Amino acid sequence: MTFGTLDWVILIVYFLAMAMMGPLFARKNKSTESYFLGNRSFPGWLIGLSMFATSISSITFVAYPADAYKTAYLRFLLALMLPVGIFIASILFLPFFRHARVTSAFEYLEGRFGPGVRVYAATTFIINQVVRLSLILYLVSLLVHEMTGWDRYTCVFIGGVFTAFYTVTGGIEAVIWTDFIQSFLLWGGGLVCLYVAVSSVDGGIPTVVSTAWADGKFMLGDLNKEGQLVRAPLFSLAEKSVIMMFLIGLANWLTEYSSNQNVIQKYVATKNPKEAKRAIWICCLCSLPTWAFFMFLGTTLYVYYKLNPDPIAHEILTGANGRKADSILPFFIIKALPQGFSGLVIAGVLAAAMSSLSSSINAISAVGITDIYKRHIVRQGTDRHYVVAAWGVSILSSILMIGGAALLMWANSKTLQDTSTKLNSLLMCGLLGLYFFGFVTVRGDVRAVIVSLVCTIAFSAWMMFIEMGLITKSLLMGVLHLPEGFAGWAARPMDSYYAGLAGNIIMFAVAYVLSIFVFTAKRNLNNLTFWTQDWTEDETK
Repeated sequence: MTFGTLDWVILIVYFLAMAMMGPLFARKNKSTESYFLGNRSFPGWLIGLSMFATSISSITFVAYPADAYKTAYLRFLLALMLPVGIFIASILFLPFFRHARVTSAFEYLEGRFGPGVRVYAATTFIINQVVRLSLILYLVSLLVHEMTGWDRYTCVFIGGVFTAFYTVTGGIEAVIWTDFIQSFLLWGGGLVCLYVAVSSVDGGIPTVVSTAWADGKFMLGDLNKEGQLVRAPLFSLAEKSVIMMFLIGLANWLTEYSSNQNVIQKYVATKNPKEAKRAIWICCLCSLPTWAFFMFLGTTLYVYYKLNPDPIAHEILTGANGRKADSILPFFIIKALPQGFSGLVIAGVLAAAMSSLSSSINAISAVGITDIYKRHIVRQGTDRHYVVAAWGVSILSSILMIGGAALLMWANSKTLQDTSTKLNSLLMCGLLGLYFFGFVTVRGDVRAVIVSLVCTIAFSAWMMFIEMGLITKSLLMGVLHLPEGFAGWAARPMDSYYAGLAGNIIMFAVAYVLSIFVFTAKRNLNNLTFWTQDWTEDETK
């Protein structure tokens, strides 16, 4: 089935409706407080759905089905740790940010460790978000390419420019209300895909489950170097294992709720702390079933094409002729869905992408202005000046997003979910360890933190060079004359998935040891750690 007139009509109506959101809310943006936080007036249910729409993104809509289609369910273990991460964050992190009435997640770090550490964390966040934006926009470009046949780089450019428009003009209110609409479109599109795929399989869902189970598609496994699907061990540092995936998932979610401006900016924009807690649990209760659903959709597509063979689908599964797994859902949408449904589903995919892109662009702008520009460059500007500067930062981040998505056209990986997990781990740079050191200890100062950050960055860089193939066993033996056994370990001390978790441990451990034995000076930490709170219970509930 080709993309028909009705599909185009649906998409055009969707694009126009989203585009109107920017100018609709632009007149309210008189200050950075309104542009970034909507004057802290949102109800918890709306923020919760907005956080849900941001968390799912096109990585959920396109990459999750692709991962299940090509591999199995090992990476889904990351998602299962979300409730644990939220529970800890609601006790440990949320009260601090709410009580301090921050705009940026990194304002806390200046009070605890000084302005330099705040700038480091803000810069790390911005780099991470540009990478995430690029991943999401790349996935959208795959869909638009399949739909229109346009050049992929053209698709990247168009998608990036359109999303940037309503985000830059409308601020956080445009982001939150478009997120609200887009969350429903995403589910609607996914349900249509599942219905069409299942209805085309004799025996329906029981056949999907039995066939996939027989082929090992539900196991906690991944592809080995020979391209075969194998079960992951319970525990291993040298390869992906079940226990380590749980730990990585917990670290990822704790990082999200302690230092991700996307998340913190949303829950400090609620009316009160009670609404903030309601928001993060609504996000959790919506996100987990959604991730499971889209993994199952990928499994269903595997069974659908096994029972209804298609040469292109087989190439996507095997990676033949340069085809990537992430194109399987766009391929199914264009080829299998009736006219009208294709437009609805693609609107859902675009909605998933645009909700995440807009939130991240706005968050980058908030951090860039609050933590760097307003704090260190122009300290006495007017509200209008800072709003205009925020537009500039949003535009710059959009340009970087478009460039990064274009570079990902060259990425070589099993699936983009795999690439996303690796990049997230390699670019963590110890942020979770830094926040934990600040919140749960009453020791340490900026000197201990700086030394531990240097150690963490050195480790992350080493792992990044290994992943890029710049550090190998033979290189270490030939240049540094290391013994063969040690060179083999140094060239791959662990799977790159574990780099973020190890970096956070290094960050925390080095800072803590130095604070005990070297930098032992103490200072007033009132309201800066979990153990030195003195605000009343009413202020945090």
